[in-house]
Amino acid sequence: MTEPDDILVGGEFAEFRAAYAPVVHPAGTAAVRRTVRHRRRRTSVVTAAAVVLAVVIPVGANAALDRRSGPPPAPAQTVTPTPSESTSPPPSTPPPSTAGSTPAAPDGRITRSQLLAARLDLVSWADAPKTCVSDDVRLRSGPQNESVPTLLAGPEYADLDGDGATETVVLVACRYGEASGKQVLAFDRDGDGRIITMGRVVGTREGMDDITEFSVRDGGEIRAHVADIQPCCSTPEWAPQRQWRTYAWNGERFRQVDGPTKFGTDPRLTDLAMTARDVVAGPPDREGIRKVTVTVTVVNRGPVSVRQLGFTGWYDYTRPNGSALDRCRNVRLDGSIACVLDTLSVGASRTYTFTFDHPATAEEPPTLRVIHIDSQERYWNDLTWKDNEVELTSVG
Repeated sequence: MTEPDDILVGGEFAEFRAAYAPVVHPAGTAAVRRTVRHRRRRTSVVTAAAVVLAVVIPVGANAALDRRSGPPPAPAQTVTPTPSESTSPPPSTPPPSTAGSTPAAPDGRITRSQLLAARLDLVSWADAPKTCVSDDVRLRSGPQNESVPTLLAGPEYADLDGDGATETVVLVACRYGEASGKQVLAFDRDGDGRIITMGRVVGTREGMDDITEFSVRDGGEIRAHVADIQPCCSTPEWAPQRQWRTYAWNGERFRQVDGPTKFGTDPRLTDLAMTARDVVAGPPDREGIRKVTVTVTVVNRGPVSVRQLGFTGWYDYTRPNGSALDRCRNVRLDGSIACVLDTLSVGASRTYTFTFDHPATAEEPPTLRVIHIDSQERYWNDLTWKDNEVELTSVG
């Protein structure tokens, strides 16, 4: 026994076939051959047909199920699918953001042995001999014994550029005859671990002539102990003026951030002036020795009082004989001898008469020089050397 609903549904499908059968044609062999020749086109046709069926068939089926009575449906119209808008595929999930983090900076802590083993590019030396190279340098270990780049002091370590990693600081030098050019240099590593020169902190010929030591601070500052002259030859160790100057990285280079920027007049020096008069030379004796007497006046023009006046220069040609020289206290100064006498305050003057035995056959006339000697028997340069020496030109 057929149920009423089955009869109704069957009727609806019969009407559907009657309406669409005239417009539906079998594909046939020709259509198959066309499809084989045009595979890309077939894909588009099948897709369009699927859209038509997806739209038409459910509509007709739903109408058949919902209607219980009424006139038969009109033949369905062909539906052309509306082209869809071109849309991009949904974006893939982006990787986690790295905006708030940066790769760790390379570790720039370099040991002394690593520095001595590496090939380094240094900052160029000023007024250096050819042996003081700066490119592809292999540093020597101090002390210096030839004119080649030498590692004098360090390494010391600090974060110089604020990147969270440590950099390396050293003092290097290269000999120029008796003196040396010196540089405080900072080294780091690149991303491949190679040693690179970060920059020169300070070097000689930059308002000073010597660098003796350095130190680093936690904040990345570097303190250098510098001097206005470099002790060598006849210059004593105590003669240079010395200062501490502080340097820091500004993002591009090292700049001085604290301490004095230049050397002024050495406050330890004074200006002595000497004049000579009454030079008397007697005739030579049987041995060819002439007795020479001279009176000199010394003035201290300041600004420093002199603890001990010293007289020198004439020892190479004469022998002291009488008068003020009788009370000399001889002091040896770097191979020469000075006759040390009295103190002389700023603005004060003293007059002395000296007598010498001078060989008549000497090629040069005797000279006399006054110098400043302190309580530790160290001699000091004079602010104006030209008026410190007199030549006894009337002797001959």
